[in-house]
Amino acid sequence: CRRGVSLPLFPNILLFMPSSTGSQPPPNVTSAETLEYPIYPVGHVQVLSILLCMKHVTSKCKYLCRFAPFFLCPLFDESCKDRELNAVDSEYRKNLMNDDRRLFQLEKATCDPNHPFRKFRTGNKLTLETRPCEEGIDVRQELLKFHSTYYSANLMGLCVLGRESVDELTSMVVKLFGDVENKNVPVPEFPEHPFQEEHLRRIYKVVPVKDIRRLYVTFPIPDLHKYYKSKPGQYLGHLIGHEGPGSLFAELKAKGWVDGLLAGQKEDVRGFMFFKVRMDLTEEGLLHVDDIVLHLFQYIHKLHTEGPQEWIFEEYKDLKEVAFRFSDKERPRDYAYRVAGSLHYYPIEEVLSGKFTMDQFRPDLIQTVLRKLTPDNVRVTVVSKSFEGQTDRTEEWYGTQYKEEAIPEEVIQKWSNPGLNPNFSLPTKNDFIPSNFETFPLEEDAPAVPTLIKNTDLSRLWFKQDDTFRLPKLCQYFAFFSRHLYTDPLHWNLTDMFIRLLKDDLNEYTYAAELAGLKYDISPQRNAITLSVRGYSDKQHILLQKIIEKMVSFQINQTRFDIIKEEYSRHLSNFRAERPITHAAFNVRLLMTELAWTKEELIEALDDVSLPRLQAFRAQLLSRLHIEALIHGNITKESALSMVQMVEDTLTEHAHTKPLPPNHPELIHTHTHTHTHTHTHTHT
Repeated sequence: CRRGVSLPLFPNILLFMPSSTGSQPPPNVTSAETLEYPIYPVGHVQVLSILLCMKHVTSKCKYLCRFAPFFLCPLFDESCKDRELNAVDSEYRKNLMNDDRRLFQLEKATCDPNHPFRKFRTGNKLTLETRPCEEGIDVRQELLKFHSTYYSANLMGLCVLGRESVDELTSMVVKLFGDVENKNVPVPEFPEHPFQEEHLRRIYKVVPVKDIRRLYVTFPIPDLHKYYKSKPGQYLGHLIGHEGPGSLFAELKAKGWVDGLLAGQKEDVRGFMFFKVRMDLTEEGLLHVDDIVLHLFQYIHKLHTEGPQEWIFEEYKDLKEVAFRFSDKERPRDYAYRVAGSLHYYPIEEVLSGKFTMDQFRPDLIQTVLRKLTPDNVRVTVVSKSFEGQTDRTEEWYGTQYKEEAIPEEVIQKWSNPGLNPNFSLPTKNDFIPSNFETFPLEEDAPAVPTLIKNTDLSRLWFKQDDTFRLPKLCQYFAFFSRHLYTDPLHWNLTDMFIRLLKDDLNEYTYAAELAGLKYDISPQRNAITLSVRGYSDKQHILLQKIIEKMVSFQINQTRFDIIKEEYSRHLSNFRAERPITHAAFNVRLLMTELAWTKEELIEALDDVSLPRLQAFRAQLLSRLHIEALIHGNITKESALSMVQMVEDTLTEHAHTKPLPPNHPELIHTHTHTHTHTHTHTHT
């Protein structure tokens, strides 16, 4: 690696070219089969991850036989270099307009210039072809050196997921991968932090591609990987990022400054970490950045005053234990990828559980991390289109415009003496944590598919007990059909705004449920508003009832209406900055849908959306509905009927809902036609 450029992604790609092992695919492997088992190289500074996706158990050994030699005798064929160099450059260019990538690279560009973290991670033609040629560097030889140095068995983690027994899988892996050389390469660690004294107490004002407003508050902290059994960084992230009553987010939202907040440790490589707080700002919030950061330090001061709370730790521990005990089956590809990565951080006996383990309450470690969250150890980044024309620097690789300034000493002093905010409090006990994990007995002779068990003028209920996984979990799906949702751009905007405001009002209540493994989603569709509630069956009925009650009765605040409307407007406008493939998919849906509205049509109609009109629309929307429901999981037929009856009763009592005759349109294509639509992507 030279001139601040990292190589890992390039050898990862070249490693898996068909000619890399000097052999062609077996004669009985068709091109279709080759495509069915793609290899996904993913390059990072610290971890090189390779994904080999295989679908058929019977052929797993055959494909592992093709996979293993890539690590034993790769050739890095010169004939493949140019093609794969173009692939790396294409990946780089694809992300040029990605704000997250741009901000990450800016963080690297403003750290210690001598630290490995500073290096450009992705690479492009300039760094992997043009500059090496100018300096007389043979890239292929550099790749061979890189592979010879770092592709060592002691730095690799391999996960093979299959239906065979552990003994069979072990035998297969040892036979095929046992000859991968262990060069006893020391695990790379970087004990020095990339943010030194001269990189702290700085504020960065950044111009984004999309019209977004964000505030990032970053603290350099030590590496916490070895404390995975106590997770002090996650404990603090849980509290600072909490969204319930008395939280930092609740206070900033009440002031109209912040729309979203995330907090927690960020891991990149061994040796150092970051603790980050990210906030989505409102227009008003952008004018109060110093005050928002002051509130953050007030909450941190509250945590110092209260000290580490063992009951909060134990509750968080219980949440993780339940999540591990009843974890859902993951996609095999994702699961194998995660396990392979975990091999680098946990003892082999804890590879599956280490992410969830919290059995050591260490208040000393919590205090150690907390002492790092100070104004003297902070970096602040503000992202907004309003900084256009006010910047004086350009990041090298993504062209991000920014301005760097020292945070004034008087501001640092103010943050250092924040005082106590009486509106802040620690979270209360989470009443949504499940306590009953029993599964209900299965009904005799139950059908294999969902059956209709309720059919009234207002609703239909389809029901199916879980007879496969037998977990204490439940999934409920409701579709509230209406004829007022998608009739024109104005009604679609009203529908979307209603859903956004409903979620906004529910957030403080549902946050505790989400922490406890109960999730919900409500979204607008062309003919219906869909609601899903899923998670542990215990206490799920409480969450469902609250959502339905809020749907018919929550009060819409003018301030929140204005904030959400402005946020929705930016959401529509930002579509212009999406990638061409996103525009292509959207326009295909427009052409294939009988009734559809463009983003421009929605933006034009948004001016007519007012609070009085939205309130009138909600009454109209709920006045006539037809409900289709599917309940599946750990529940009895009687309880499922009771759930739907509660929904009906709430709607009829509070919104005076009357039945809407069901309408299930079908479109049948009897002829084949080919159409071409051209759309110019104007955003650069």
